[in-house]
Amino acid sequence: MVDDDAPVLTVSKAAELAGMHPQTLRQYDRLGLVVPRRTRGRGRRYSRRDVARLLQVQRLAQVEGINLAGIKRILDLEAHVSVLEERLGDLLMRVQEEGRVFAAGPDAGDVVVVQRGQRVRSTAMRVDLERRAVGGGAVVLWRPSHRRDS
Repeated sequence: MVDDDAPVLTVSKAAELAGMHPQTLRQYDRLGLVVPRRTRGRGRRYSRRDVARLLQVQRLAQVEGINLAGIKRILDLEAHVSVLEERLGDLLMRVQEEGRVFAAGPDAGDVVVVQRGQRVRSTAMRVDLERRAVGGGAVVLWRPSHRRDS
């Protein structure tokens, strides 16, 4: 069984599987629509996932009537959505593990930390992200003081 991401197909075989001319695949590569991996000799090698993407490009162009620039934008946005969905999944797991939720506060959309099941209040703890040279980050919390000078 071959992995769907394994770059094992030549230009001619990928073109045959996608029902396209090999020159079309080369053009799509130049435009950044479907970019195959390269061998040491700079030859193109396509994966089964690349062939599926070629078929998607073909459907968008021929059935939906979208031009290549529009298709590139659609594919880029789909990739971006996938990254965001992955990050959201990671954040949801973190919330479940730690039991904290970050929300927009009442004052100009400040980020605040609230415990699960609680609402954001004007006296909620504010959050600031402090970058560290090591590449990590630390969350710094503080509660606004309401001192009156007498």
